[in-house]
Amino acid sequence: MASFTLDINTTKHTVEVAEGTSLLWVLREHLGLTGTKFGCGIAQCGACIIHVDNIPLKACVLPVENFAAGQKIRTIEGLSENGDHPVQKAWIEAQAPQCGYCQSGQIMQAVALLEENPTPSREEIKSYMNGVLCRCGTYLRIINAVELASKA
Repeated sequence: MASFTLDINTTKHTVEVAEGTSLLWVLREHLGLTGTKFGCGIAQCGACIIHVDNIPLKACVLPVENFAAGQKIRTIEGLSENGDHPVQKAWIEAQAPQCGYCQSGQIMQAVALLEENPTPSREEIKSYMNGVLCRCGTYLRIINAVELASKA
């Protein structure tokens, strides 16, 4: 076991875990931040997307020891306390989720896109969101939600 201090959602957290523990399990099991989901465990589905220094990354394959150097980690819980981030509001307005399992990863990916490019074209949205899988197939509603958020 080793001790790691992480900057998550603007709060410092110290955890005692084995080296090699994925950041996803630290977030979910040790810190109770369960908005980030486990989907595949091999960085293929995108359900576990978080932001590290504003870059969307898949937490399931990130060893915790790589993030004790002060990087800023943001999870879905860090977007807003009341679920009123413009992307979250657009998600509701567009009725994007069906089962909802992938939605935190989808939202985090969409936020990263809009922070990088506030007015993306529909093709840019499709391309950027391509790496996040939705088992229910609500891709058109997800694209519509990103378009709505880009206008907010």
